Amino acid sequence: MSTSQDFPARTASDTEHDAAVGEVVDIVSRLIQFDTSNTGELETTKGERECAEWVASMLQEVGYETEYVESGAPGRGNVFARLAGRETDRGALLVHTHIDVVPAEPADWSVHPFSGAVEDGYIWGRGAVDMKDMVGMAIALARQFKAEGTVPPRDLVFAFLADEEAGGTYGSHWLVEHRPDLFEGITEAVGEVGGFSLTVPRPDGSERRLYLVETAEKGLGWMRLTAKARAGHGSFLHEDNAVTILAKAVARLGTHTFPLVIADSVAEFLQAVGEETGLDFDPASPDLDGTLQKLGTISRILGATLRDTANPTMLKAGYKANVIPQTAEAVVDCRVVPGRQAEFEREVDELIGPDVERSWITKLDSYETTFDGHLVDVMNDAILAHDPHGRVVPYMLSGGTDAKAFARLGIRCFGFAPLRLPPELDFAALFHGVDERVPVDAVKFGTRVLGHFLLNS
Repeated sequence: MSTSQDFPARTASDTEHDAAVGEVVDIVSRLIQFDTSNTGELETTKGERECAEWVASMLQEVGYETEYVESGAPGRGNVFARLAGRETDRGALLVHTHIDVVPAEPADWSVHPFSGAVEDGYIWGRGAVDMKDMVGMAIALARQFKAEGTVPPRDLVFAFLADEEAGGTYGSHWLVEHRPDLFEGITEAVGEVGGFSLTVPRPDGSERRLYLVETAEKGLGWMRLTAKARAGHGSFLHEDNAVTILAKAVARLGTHTFPLVIADSVAEFLQAVGEETGLDFDPASPDLDGTLQKLGTISRILGATLRDTANPTMLKAGYKANVIPQTAEAVVDCRVVPGRQAEFEREVDELIGPDVERSWITKLDSYETTFDGHLVDVMNDAILAHDPHGRVVPYMLSGGTDAKAFARLGIRCFGFAPLRLPPELDFAALFHGVDERVPVDAVKFGTRVLGHFLLNS
């Protein structure tokens, strides 16, 4: 029985980019040691400036001219560097990463979340997969290219950005609105949450590694729900209670199942997985969700791309135990399939009813591109050069990335941060999870694949 661990013999391509591979683990570890926790509040978010300045110094050390930009507020640091290519008539390729991370509670972790520990074959810490692994790959490759005088086929623009974890208000979206000159000439982009492997079973008992390239993202919206009623004493009878009104609306919305909608990128993914596994992913099947769960823990991400979601995440009401408040509020995390925004809002309005007002805190559009063209061909070639048994397939991300901002400039965006992962690793659980970590071998593999891709893009 063959498995995903039965790798082919080492080939010449496995020695590519040895300088970058040699330092990438140390770079990723050092990046994690910068506590760049993004709380979503200006007063408590920290570390982006210090990390960005360190990134700039690493690039300057090998001869890059870098530009440091603070986006909209002190300390929200971003760094840009450009490597000139041979073909000046071609549009540039943007390699975008973000240096901020979600907060972590050290008491919950096996290792300190900002230690950057390298243990048991993993690099540990907050941001290891989201996304300081790719930040490290980009730095290591950019350094090798410059130090060796490598000239890529087209201009490469390396961007290391702030505030992605809070929607990019003080990062990518601010830069697109206020510094569009930084993106001059860029036609395509690659970023996070794509290019990682998913090992699936085949009917003959073997396994196949699929490499998932992100070609679409659901829309992202953080919605505020507000109920208002008459305030009063907690001991009286009250038929008009803002907390009760809101709670009923939140419960209806949070337990609602939105209709199945199969976008083009999802259909292509399901077809490819069906071909490999022999499983029936027919959209008309009454148990499509159940079939998808047979792919393991990654189904939490993939299943969320089949329909819109609206998950209540925050509640706020009252200031004293014996006072019925006049206002109650909730925040709902909404993720919307491409083309569904108007219908989604109509359904939400029906669910919450006329006594609850809604407003958008953040509202970012969905994005989808096609799985074709030169850049896709090069992604495929890069993966197969280092894993001949792999297969590259498109998929939709249930979350969002900075690609939403760059798409506003007409830039064609993909998620391609390649990693060859152990089949048993619960990759989905690592995003924003306790004991976030990335395999050392996966980062080295990803550095070689990304380098191959960039030098043929």
